[in-house]
Amino acid sequence: MKEKDKNKTFIVGTVTEAFPNTLFKVKPDGEGEEFLTFLAGKMRLHRIRILIGDRVEVEIDPYGGKGKIIKRL
Repeated sequence: MKEKDKNKTFIVGTVTEAFPNTLFKVKPDGEGEEFLTFLAGKMRLHRIRILIGDRVEVEIDPYGGKGKIIKRL
């Protein structure tokens, strides 16, 4: 495992809203407020569709920006 992979934070949540340009609002399981996410490059490349209500795995940006959807569960 690379050094920078250890600092990544992942959460599981549910898509609550879809916006243009593959932006989504995701509500984390359990407690927490919704946050804005975008699709990872591999998901765009393989045209994996995300719909409202889908459970997804999100990589959280350590600097407090947008999250990145990396997997559809």
